[in-house]
Formats: sequence, C-alpha cells, structure tokens
Amino acid sequence: MVEAGGAAGPRFDILVLNQISANGLKRLPAGRYNTGKDLASPDAVLVRSADMHSMTIAASVQAIARAGAGTNNIPVQAMSTRGVPVFNAPGANANAVKELVLTGMLLAARNIAPALRFVGGLDPAMADMEKAVEDGKKNFAGFELAGHTLGIVGLGKVGCLVADAAIKLGMNVLGYDPDITVDAAWSLPAQVKKSASVAEVLKNADFVTLHVPLVAATRDLVNADNLKLMRPGAVLLNFSREGVVSEAAVLAALDAKKLGFYICDFPSAAINRHPGVVALPHLGASTREAEENCAIMVAEQLRDYLEHGNVVNAVNFPAVSMARESAYRVAIANANVPNMLGQISTAMAQAGLNIHNMVNKSRGDMAYTLVDVESPVGDAVLDHLRGIEGVLAVRYLPEQA
Repeated sequence: MVEAGGAAGPRFDILVLNQISANGLKRLPAGRYNTGKDLASPDAVLVRSADMHSMTIAASVQAIARAGAGTNNIPVQAMSTRGVPVFNAPGANANAVKELVLTGMLLAARNIAPALRFVGGLDPAMADMEKAVEDGKKNFAGFELAGHTLGIVGLGKVGCLVADAAIKLGMNVLGYDPDITVDAAWSLPAQVKKSASVAEVLKNADFVTLHVPLVAATRDLVNADNLKLMRPGAVLLNFSREGVVSEAAVLAALDAKKLGFYICDFPSAAINRHPGVVALPHLGASTREAEENCAIMVAEQLRDYLEHGNVVNAVNFPAVSMARESAYRVAIANANVPNMLGQISTAMAQAGLNIHNMVNKSRGDMAYTLVDVESPVGDAVLDHLRGIEGVLAVRYLPEQA
C-alpha cells in the first residue's frame, strides 16, 4: 500500500507471485519499492506463470505486470473494469523463441526425436552395437532446410526474427499477418513473400510456424479443414499457444501420414508419446537472457506507470506517455464515452486549476487521460472526478523532490 515517504516520495508495495530476475527487481529501487510474496494490500503485482484467475486480487492493486508476452493467466477483462492496466513484455523473449523454432525445424528435418529413441533403446551390453547402429540409421535419414519453404503465421517480433534466420539458412519464406504493425513491417526482410491467408501458407509450405496470441479469432486456427491443405509430410510448429491448434485434427493428420511432425511447447495427455509429436515443457522463454529481459522491461514499465502514469505495453490500455512539465499530475482511466474530457476539464476549472498539458487516448472501450496542472490538486477534486459516470480509476501523482 502506498505510504507517505517524505522527500523521497510514496513507497509502493509490489506483490511478486513467481521467481523474478533479480536484475529486473533492481529496477524498482529499494528506497521507494517494497517487493515480497506475502503482501496483503499491494499497489501492483509482478507475475510470470501463476494463475491469477482463481486469486482474490486486492482492491489496492493499481497495475499488474506480466514478465512475458502472453496474459492468459491474468483476468484482463476484470482488471479493465477496475481501471487497472495489465502490462506485458512483447519481444523481450523473441530471440529465445526464435532459437527454439529453429531447433524444432532441425529436430523434424533430421528425425532427431525418433533417432534418439532408437539409440536409447539399444542395449549397452550388446556385442554388435556398432552394426545395429549402422543398420538402423537408414531409418532416420532426413533433409536439409536450405531450399525448403517456411510459412510463418503471425509477423510480430518473433515472426520477423524467425523469417530473417530462415532466409539466412537458405529457406524460402511465406508470411501472413492481417494485423501487422508498422514496426513489424519495417523489420520484415524484403525476401518474405506475403500470403493472403492462413490457408495459402499451409498449402505452400514445408514447415509452418505459428506466432499469434490466443483470442477468440485464433482458437483452432489450424484445424481439420485447413490441415488437409498441407503438403504430405509437412511439419507444423506451435510455440504460440496451445489452443491455436486443434490437437484432435493434428493427431488425425499425423496418423494419416498427411503431417510429418507436430513440434510444440505444450504437452498434453492427448498428444504425449505420439511418435509424430515432439512436445517440449514450455521452454519458449526459458533462457536466462529472456527471463531477465522480460523482468527488466516490465519492471521499468511498472515504475513509469506508478510514478508518472505513463502507459507502455499494456494489453488493455492505450499507449499514453507525456513528459513531465508540471509537478502535479492526475491520471484517469475511464470508459470510452462521449464528453469525458469536457467533464474532466470542467471539474478542474471549477476548482480553479489551470491545465498545463493533457493527453487522452482510447483503445476499444477503454480511454486514458493524463492531466498536468499548475497547482496542487485537493481531495475534493479527486473525489469529484471519481464520481463522474464512466470513470474507473483516478490517481494523483505529484512529482516528488
């Protein structure tokens, strides 16, 4: 809970639900931040994989920061109705995922998983092991990546890095992303051939890798209907989210020899031990570097929000940043409805407050406003703002000496 901190400013309690990189936590200076696993009334929550859907999230929580990209373990919609931003770390683990995708392609192309099972089944005491190895290796002959076609569905940071690496390995690359950002478009290698649909990618690639979030529109994105389009023996890689692929459809395609391998990061009772499946235990972001990058990114975003109200990389809030030109700042989260700015401005004017600067942006049903004024803001004004219909949260952020 925020407490007065004199000249150093208020202190913030941060509930840490998982092991977070120490270098990330260092971005929250001990003089102003208290981090721990047993805080009853935290101001914010730092989380990696803990499932927060079953938690009672304290009313004191002003922000949640997830040290990773996906936020399926966080009740984002419920937080939105409370005016609480949910931050993530897009791109911080991109290189780790890229390297695992390349590993997956090589595992499939060179039949590494069945070859390992074969060698693991040999009796070390057998007299003719060398002959058994020579006789058995012909069953695991593979092919090289160069000259083959990789299809990428989702051209965010990971997709762009995978595309670049595949091209350098001599592969042809197809890409599809209807919602590609300007930054991603600039990062995408010019050699990537743009596809018009998921179906076009599946039809024309030897390998298909998925890099999309799990939302209603992407659930079972790869399914029984479009798996039929894939080339015989093609390889499907899923280091995105479990639900974007229909496991039943994949198993049927593997059994029918339509699909060569399914390489994924999501073991399950349905697919485990199938000879055509290589399922890894959620290793996508499990590198020292990725965990540290994610922790540092979200810690810095969280601090900027708590101290200055700036919003960067929130999955449920618009991006809003405003340089400090006044010591007195108010941050307002509200429903995206008409005349909200007018009501905010009127409340300020009636209190005799002169607005120095203001930024307002919206994202879907959510809007967010930062207001810098030229004199201190009293509790009566803040209560007035909180009473405006549609206002979800109001925070007063006076700059500390």
